[in-house]
Amino acid sequence: MNSMEEHDVGISCYISNLPGFRGVLKQRYSDFIVHEVDTDGKVVELSSLEAIAEESKVSAVESKSVEENKTDASETDVISYASQIEAFKSLAGDSDASSLEEFINQINAGGDESLSPIVLSPDSDKSHRTAVHIFFRENFKFLVTDTVDGPDASSKCIRVRLNSGKSNNRDKNSRKRKERDSKPYDSRGSENWPDAGKFLRFHLYKENKDTQEALGVLGHMLGIRSKSFGFAGTKDKRAVTTQRVTVYKQQATKLASLNGKLFGIKVGDFCYVNEGLCLGQLLGNRFTITLRGVVADSVDTIKAAADSLGRHGFINYFGLQRFGSGSVPTHLIGAALFRGEWKRAVDLILDPRDGEKYIIAKARKYYKDTNDIAGTLKQLPQFLVAERAVLKCLKQFPGSYLQALKSIPRTLRMMYVHSYQSYLWNNAASTRVQKYGTEQVVLGDLVYCKENPSEKVVEIVGLDSGDDCGDSYDTNNEDEVTGDIHDNRNSTVKVVNAEDLNSKCYTFDDVVLPMPGSRSIYPTNDIVKVYNDLTNKDGVSLTESVHNAKEFSITSVTGSYRRVFQKPINFEWELLTYTDSNKPLVETDLDKIGKSKPINVDPVSAPNEPKEEAVGCNNQLESSNDGPKVEIDSDEIAGKEVILPHDESVHDSSSQDSHTALKLTFTLPSSSYATMAIRELLKTSTSVAYQKTLNQ
Repeated sequence: MNSMEEHDVGISCYISNLPGFRGVLKQRYSDFIVHEVDTDGKVVELSSLEAIAEESKVSAVESKSVEENKTDASETDVISYASQIEAFKSLAGDSDASSLEEFINQINAGGDESLSPIVLSPDSDKSHRTAVHIFFRENFKFLVTDTVDGPDASSKCIRVRLNSGKSNNRDKNSRKRKERDSKPYDSRGSENWPDAGKFLRFHLYKENKDTQEALGVLGHMLGIRSKSFGFAGTKDKRAVTTQRVTVYKQQATKLASLNGKLFGIKVGDFCYVNEGLCLGQLLGNRFTITLRGVVADSVDTIKAAADSLGRHGFINYFGLQRFGSGSVPTHLIGAALFRGEWKRAVDLILDPRDGEKYIIAKARKYYKDTNDIAGTLKQLPQFLVAERAVLKCLKQFPGSYLQALKSIPRTLRMMYVHSYQSYLWNNAASTRVQKYGTEQVVLGDLVYCKENPSEKVVEIVGLDSGDDCGDSYDTNNEDEVTGDIHDNRNSTVKVVNAEDLNSKCYTFDDVVLPMPGSRSIYPTNDIVKVYNDLTNKDGVSLTESVHNAKEFSITSVTGSYRRVFQKPINFEWELLTYTDSNKPLVETDLDKIGKSKPINVDPVSAPNEPKEEAVGCNNQLESSNDGPKVEIDSDEIAGKEVILPHDESVHDSSSQDSHTALKLTFTLPSSSYATMAIRELLKTSTSVAYQKTLNQ
């Protein structure tokens, strides 16, 4: 299968008939700058790397607590645990007792921050492992134990680590892991936290790194799980982005001290708050995009295209990122799930595919040729979370393909379901534009209801995000962000009737199309045929389930609605000239900080920083989580022209001394893809394959 193109996922139309022009998207990752817009409408920027003043109160209490604990350890723990270690020797043997003794000595020496857990010898006797767990619970209350896989299928090992909680009472230790892991953050922290917000909120600035990758680095340096962090939405990898993040019971001074050690990441603008961030708690994103190597017939061509984008917007397609970056689109896996073809879905996830790096292609081919699960797992990179989860389950339960699919972190596996819904939506949107145009509402359209409609509402369905909400994604165990929290969540939709058309109370801006689900209603015009024809062709039913796995059934997914046309908010554009293709054309947050305090700021990236591999399966997602509706003012459009050295045409100078770039700045609701706005402007494909040809 060749690389995926736009027409493969239903992207085929434009709003305007204006000619496009040449422009290179993301020639450098610094050409794509994203700032989160919080729920108050404020653009999130990195303005300070310093810890906050009220930090002194937290530091004093924490320092006192640490000193008290160290004193207790030095005066009592070293002596008192000698007898327990001797008793442990009779239970577990000399080797494990020696490892434990060394581990405790390291703790007493003050090595808590970077101390790695120890793993005891393999043990296939479950009753003996239970005895060891009980021994630790009764004798080493500052340690916690759990069970991990051993070197072979028949054995397990007990892992021992320092408990970061201070009150290790029996009730806390005896809680089920499932109960603890259901919390949206790691609640283990100092019990002596002062009377301040329990969450530290900060601005995360990153360059050419995935959100999860950046948080993974911070978590590793802080010695906490990625689950401890809360955030409103994932941001692009190949970009420079700034967003809000919260973390439970961490000191600002501790995070600020990491800035000198971080590469491609900075943290700042700290404050303490009472609640952690959750997915969807944002209005949208503010984009600053620089298109390099612009070639057009004239400046007027660029001006007309930019003005049209600002005034009329673009078709609100789900971008190619929604369907995966590989040669196997995720919507094909989704269709297999809806049909109940579990083995087929597993094969699509695991089989070799075009365009992947050698190490991944080699591992996939090895599994295809040998069916050796253990050998494949040794070769498969850790960031391929879905593949590894499936293989681990099949290793334990051969042939249990449905169980293997359910072993994938929930919102990561739901990505396949959402992808198929998005595939149907894109095709329906294209047909809507082809049949009825982009300027008016037609009979049978679905629209957002007005606040006080005079007409009788035939049927109303709330915009319930339902199963489209996900948890944060941890490459080890947690769920990935893939769902949408759709805009205008408190609104309702209805079918347009003749009275609506006569009253002219609805415009094309109000038109929506459904993401299929159990509560969805459909247009009563020809557009409904798109949903029926495509699902019939794919062997999927919109009304009946052929299996009992509810999460993989359209009849069990709630469904939602999405605006067909989207206008960029506070849209501005500017033409620039440049001579050095390696020079950034727009200042980043870090550049601005460097101007004010150049001595205290270290560069986060080298000019020719290599492109890095994504941590998750959903690479370069611009906006995987939708937030509340952002009201659009179509009059808030500004254009700025810079005088160019050419009278009529805009092109690359043959002397290579002068080039043209187009800088665009606009805000989108977080359900919308900026690449789809750029596609409308340029009238060219956003596929990776096409963009690579422009960079050659």
